[in-house]
Amino acid sequence: MLFLLTVFSYIGLFPVSSFEFQVGGTQTQGWVVPPVNDSKIYNDWASETRFRVGDTVRFKYEKDSVMEVNETDYKRCNSSHPNFFSNTGNTVFGLDYPGPFYFISGVSGHCKKGQRLIVKVMSAEAEQSAPSEGEKSSGSRVAVSSLGVVSALFVLCFALSYMVLSF
Repeated sequence: MLFLLTVFSYIGLFPVSSFEFQVGGTQTQGWVVPPVNDSKIYNDWASETRFRVGDTVRFKYEKDSVMEVNETDYKRCNSSHPNFFSNTGNTVFGLDYPGPFYFISGVSGHCKKGQRLIVKVMSAEAEQSAPSEGEKSSGSRVAVSSLGVVSALFVLCFALSYMVLSF
C-alpha cells in the first residue's frame, strides 16, 4: 500500500502536458497559400516553436486539404501517397513520436507555392538541453491535459479512502 502511494506521489512530481498549436500561429489566416513574398511562413513559424511528443497541430482551411507525407514526397510536392489525408477544414494531427513530420496541401499547385510545413518534434533528450520555453517559442500553447494534477487527485482520494477503511 505504501509502495502505491510512493509511486503515485512520484508521478505527480513530473506533470506531463500536451499542447495544441494553430498552424502558422497568429501570423497567418490558417492553412492557406502564403503570399508570394513570404512562401516560407509556415516553416519559419515551425522553426520558432518547440513541439513535443503528445502535442497536436490544428490546420484550419477552406476548400483545401492537408496531407502528412514522407520527406521525399514533401521535397517533390507529391500528393499521390500520403500517410494521412484530411479535407474537413479543421484538422487536428497528433504528434506521437519524436522527429520530423512533413505536411503539404493536397490541392494542385499549392505546395509548390509554399503551402507546406515541416514540424520537428523534440525527443526527451533534446528537450532537456534546449533553451527554456520563454527564450524562443512563438505560437500559443493551449493546455490539453496534465497527468500531474490527475495523479495528485488520485493519490488524495486513495489516501482518504484508505484512512476511512482503516477505522
